[in-house]
Amino acid sequence: MDRILVVDDEKEIVKLLKAYLERAGYQVVTADDGRLALAKFRAEHPDLMILDLMLPGLDGIEVCKAVRRESDIPIIMLTAKVEESDKILGLELGADDYVTKPFSPREVVARVNAVLRRTKGQREEEVLRVGGIEMYPQKHAVYLDGKELSLTPTEFDLLHVFMKSPGRVFTRLQLLEKVQGYAYDGYERTIDAHIKNLRKHLGDSSRSPRYILTVHGVGYKMAEE
Repeated sequence: MDRILVVDDEKEIVKLLKAYLERAGYQVVTADDGRLALAKFRAEHPDLMILDLMLPGLDGIEVCKAVRRESDIPIIMLTAKVEESDKILGLELGADDYVTKPFSPREVVARVNAVLRRTKGQREEEVLRVGGIEMYPQKHAVYLDGKELSLTPTEFDLLHVFMKSPGRVFTRLQLLEKVQGYAYDGYERTIDAHIKNLRKHLGDSSRSPRYILTVHGVGYKMAEE
């Protein structure tokens, strides 16, 4: 049974999400502040974290940073903020997805299902190579010039999409659909944050990238090397 860590200081939200997630078959652990969240993360080893951005004491941004230094578990961020910059910041720190309050608990469960399905699903056994990048999908391992990269689940799946089809141009909505399992208008710009992170891992310059190229007015593609 997959274990979900729900972190939010609003008791009603925690109670609601816990009920819906348990009904969906998940084991749920909860925390109402950032420091307790990190303690529960280290003690309980959850398979996924639902993390509120605004927390007392240690906020969600700092919690996300700390978790990412230790683990690549999927993180879905909850935010009441409507500014796109806040959402993008969470994604750039390594979150895999976000949900804006107020939200439907069924939508959150659907997001959890989708993220876990793609991170735990059976992967192909082939080795993919583009330039100095080698990907072993079944082992969930990526190497750049022989050095293993530490990617979040979303970054890995995004790179996987590109490496399976070098030279093919993908729109942001197409990439969102492939890596998240769904695509909503207004969410497609989140792909830009994941691309930015992925380029950092690959040593790509945004102005003259070697691997992930911007196709202006359309989307992105993997260079054919």
